[in-house]
Amino acid sequence: MATPVTPATPTENHEMVPEHQMIPEHGMVLEHEMVLEHEMVHEHEMVGHEMVLGNEIVPGNGMVSDREMFPGNEMVRAEPQPNHVETQPGKRRKKKSIVWEHFTIETVAVGTRRAQCNQCKQSFAYSTGSKVAGTSHLKRHIAKGTCPVVLRNQQNDQLTPYSAPSKMSGYGGSNGTPKRRYRTASTPYLAFDPDRCRQEISRMIIMHDYPLHMVEHPGFLTFVQHLQPRFDMVSFNTVQGDCVATYLREKQAIQKVIERVPGRICLTLDMWSSHHTVGYVFITGQYIDSEWKIHRKILNVIMEPYPDSDTAFSHAVAACLSDWSMEGKLFSVTINQPISDAAVDNLRALLSVKNPLVLNGQLLVGNCLARTLSSIAQDAFYFLHGTVKKVRYSVKYVKTSESHEEKFIELKQQLQVPSTKTLALDDRTQWNTTYEMLLAASELKEVFSCLDTSDPDYKDAPSVEDWKQVEILCTYLKILFDTANLLTAPTIPTTNTFFHEAWKIQLELARAAASEDPSISSLTKTMQEKFDKYWKTCCLMLAIAVVMDPRFKMKLVEFSFTKIYGEEAATYVKIVEEGIHELFLEYVALPLPLTPTYAEDANGGAMKQENAQGVGASSNGAGLTDFDAYIMETTSQQSRSELDQYLEESLLPRVHEFDVVGWWKLNRMKYPTLSIMARDILSVPVSTITADSVFSTVSKEMDRYRCSLRPETVEALICAKDWLQNASVNTLHAPLKMEVPI
Repeated sequence: MATPVTPATPTENHEMVPEHQMIPEHGMVLEHEMVLEHEMVHEHEMVGHEMVLGNEIVPGNGMVSDREMFPGNEMVRAEPQPNHVETQPGKRRKKKSIVWEHFTIETVAVGTRRAQCNQCKQSFAYSTGSKVAGTSHLKRHIAKGTCPVVLRNQQNDQLTPYSAPSKMSGYGGSNGTPKRRYRTASTPYLAFDPDRCRQEISRMIIMHDYPLHMVEHPGFLTFVQHLQPRFDMVSFNTVQGDCVATYLREKQAIQKVIERVPGRICLTLDMWSSHHTVGYVFITGQYIDSEWKIHRKILNVIMEPYPDSDTAFSHAVAACLSDWSMEGKLFSVTINQPISDAAVDNLRALLSVKNPLVLNGQLLVGNCLARTLSSIAQDAFYFLHGTVKKVRYSVKYVKTSESHEEKFIELKQQLQVPSTKTLALDDRTQWNTTYEMLLAASELKEVFSCLDTSDPDYKDAPSVEDWKQVEILCTYLKILFDTANLLTAPTIPTTNTFFHEAWKIQLELARAAASEDPSISSLTKTMQEKFDKYWKTCCLMLAIAVVMDPRFKMKLVEFSFTKIYGEEAATYVKIVEEGIHELFLEYVALPLPLTPTYAEDANGGAMKQENAQGVGASSNGAGLTDFDAYIMETTSQQSRSELDQYLEESLLPRVHEFDVVGWWKLNRMKYPTLSIMARDILSVPVSTITADSVFSTVSKEMDRYRCSLRPETVEALICAKDWLQNASVNTLHAPLKMEVPI
């Protein structure tokens, strides 16, 4: 143990590094370990009554065993320093330089030692005889990012940075007494990688819809220059290429997912307009994967020079199927707007060439439910535009002035109106806000009717007849709002959810249109006519989907059709029954897949693999074509009864949350063919738009900036954003929330 030395003279003002505490005179360490500035104090010196040992400060008069303090660490002899008492020459201490966290000393010859990098195993000179090379070159290898392994694994390997000491620090007074310093907290260091920086810039632009030209914006250039002076900003062409490269890399991964989809894929088509009069078709794919989870991904954004033509949608779908090699896997197409009969015929004719049509194409084309509801709501607002305008003015009068609102609240309290709704101005681009404004104002109509008596500035109040019309309007908007609100869920709802909603709307609007009250019939007639078109187009698909729900099956179809069609209900019920049986026969007739080497049991566990030596080579499917045909012929009656057995079994109890896809997953061994059909049907989307656009009243339009880019770049930016955002999101289907008195 070293001989105690004379304590160092403390500085006059006890200077210390900011945000750290001073060490008391008795030598105890508070919060952080005290060390001396590296360039000003030798690695092996004594400071006061304390000896610096690596990252530890040990009192000089303490008895410390080498085995306890330095297990497995190489020791070096301490050298005397000026202005300090010489320590015992035989004492060794732990190397305190930070480089020894990343280097290991190895003896290569007698008297010759080298430092080997723990990362890349590169060897550097350290000592030869009594000559020591020092550690500066070792620090540069680590801190400057020249280690090749660090560059390759910079995300996983975080190195402690080396900061050069200030030239003015180290000595506190004229006598050369060193100031006391403290080790600051280690900050993770990421080696500079210009290629990774380019990649992150492209991801940032994709994820946040930044313009590609931002790499040329002076403000952004200045920011990056100060953030990392070593980075040379890329050009517009370079970042455009990087974004496309990101898209292609992600597309390869999505392509593998699409190839593994066990069932069919449904598409949605959403036509966007532009100021150039060209259209952009957003094509989204929806499917249920092998884990029975429902997914939705944007597959293509295709520019159509003539968006109003009868061939625009068929051309876009053909391009998508070819791009993703999905010929033969398409189940249905949902379009965001009503299209002409000629356009539908073109679509069916094109797809029938390489894609087998389901039920002769009866389920191929469907309309967007969200767009239909939005269009009906807008028609209703337009029909009562004068009344809606008066209510909007009244709400604006109250909400845009504090004094007006105070008078309104005071009058409400005097009249003891029980309404708890809050008035709010509507956003004309979101029809749900107009509905909520009318609903809140309707509950406060008594206050508005008396407001002109207490506030003479309030004029043009809605009349009694106006309020009656508002109440009627809100009554029928509510059923539209409740249905549309299901589409705003963060999870993807399955098709069966919307049969109950659709038949309720059809029933209520049909009754209202036939009402003897002219104020009701005149308002709802147009609404009923528009929804009736949707109902006729999508009724069969929605009915088959709800039959696949074991809580309802055909019973809900029979019940609802009786309400809607009365005596003619049996005819429409028969159409659904025949349709679902014909569809099931199409699935029975599908070629039998090759038997897998293992199968899963009903509980999801894997069964043991068959002994390959115990079966012939024909077990792999070779030479068994005739056998497959025999199986299909002899089991057709049995396969058909699989559907009949399902329909004849008792209904499951209705619960608040029910996972219909999960139920079919659990029962796929009991219903092997029917479960495949159910998986395809339940994946059919009823809406073509995202949740945040369900209530939108404006048509989608491509902005001018994107229109200025190449169509391939536009597609890359939009698709890559969708894929990157959903890369780590496990999207599950929404549970069915339905209670039907039967």
